[in-house]
Amino acid sequence: MPHSATPPHAELMDQTYRHQRLFYDLTRKYYLFGRDRLIAELAPPQGAHVLEIACGTGRNLQVAAKRYPQAAFYGLDISDQMLISARAKLGGRAQLAQADACGFDALSLFQRARFDRIFISYGISMIPDWETALQVACAHLAPGGELHVVDFSDQNGWPEWFGTALGRWLDKFHVSPRLGLGPALDRLAGSVGGTAQHRQLYRGYAQYGVLRTPPT
Repeated sequence: MPHSATPPHAELMDQTYRHQRLFYDLTRKYYLFGRDRLIAELAPPQGAHVLEIACGTGRNLQVAAKRYPQAAFYGLDISDQMLISARAKLGGRAQLAQADACGFDALSLFQRARFDRIFISYGISMIPDWETALQVACAHLAPGGELHVVDFSDQNGWPEWFGTALGRWLDKFHVSPRLGLGPALDRLAGSVGGTAQHRQLYRGYAQYGVLRTPPT
């Protein structure tokens, strides 16, 4: 997305991942649990258009594109640095663009205004105005579309020391679990006449929410 100056959050993400992106996928597989479950539950129909917000290195898009060859894939991220890795990984399998999750115009980025599936995997915990990001995502859903979100949760089923240690580690990467995800999805679903579901994964290590818009 063209702009005259790099927004502060984009600059922060570029600084954080300029070098991290080189080994991001290798390390994150050990604690970003639930990503493949989300991809399995996307189940896009034949000919669907699928957008990942905060696509990072493109790892999830690569897995999803292999699983669903009948769908078209798109990805956006605020970090140009992450998109360097994503473009190298995906080639022409997905359309990619640099954009802010809290305010983007998919029509100008991808020549498509609505998507059958949108997903955010461990992204909202890094987006300061995460509820706005959810609202913007929902506004880009086609009728009968689905927004899938997986991210860190409250660690309620784990020992206190584990949650404390994880929290300190996540702070190093500007990650803050969004414990209000369930209610936020409920409110958003109500505003569009849709439905929402929210559940805990792995004893509260992660949370998974789905918002569905009405078919018409």
